[in-house]
Amino acid sequence: MPNPGQELSSIDFESMIGGPLVAVVNAQAQAAMSTVNFIKEVGFKKPSTQENAGGDTSTEEPIYVTFKYPKELAPYQPAIPADPSATPPVAGSPAVPAVFETQELKVPILTILPVPFIRIDETTIDFNAKINSVEYRKTDTNLKVDSSLEAKAGWLWGSAKLNVSTSFQRTSQQGNTVNRTYSLAIHVKAVQDEMPAGMEKMLSILEGSITSTPAASA
Repeated sequence: MPNPGQELSSIDFESMIGGPLVAVVNAQAQAAMSTVNFIKEVGFKKPSTQENAGGDTSTEEPIYVTFKYPKELAPYQPAIPADPSATPPVAGSPAVPAVFETQELKVPILTILPVPFIRIDETTIDFNAKINSVEYRKTDTNLKVDSSLEAKAGWLWGSAKLNVSTSFQRTSQQGNTVNRTYSLAIHVKAVQDEMPAGMEKMLSILEGSITSTPAASA
């Protein structure tokens, strides 16, 4: 009869548990590389190569979003009606329209986009093993009887003949049946991680480079 302990000991738990954990580590590495590629592809222009005496140097420039907007320099002033009866009399004045100036704003695109920092926060591996062992014994019995009868009769004599045929067969089978059911469930929880200190410092520098200048002098 099979031993369930031996059945479980034959399972390669190292591969079944270590395999998903290695996959999680690789997924975390791919998430980090996706962040790097996002910053390079979205936030910076393609590097340009310049030759100098020391060799080739590659420089990367941030991508800026440039747009124009009206900036109010002086607010609108409503008209003041004249009031001669006031003390002292109030002279009327016409309405003064607001004064606007078109400004051009340059903002690094990385400062207005959410940078993905995906981190795997929790991994749960559920493994279930179900082993059913059944010992069976089966006996088949087969009894077969064949008979035939012949008879003859007359005024002075008669005769009869009876033939009987019997067969008996019995078959026994025994053995063990083992049913194995395995299931593996992997639960992965990913969250948006906090921004690294270096990235936060870089965005702070880029925020300081935001400029707003009159469009005429741009």
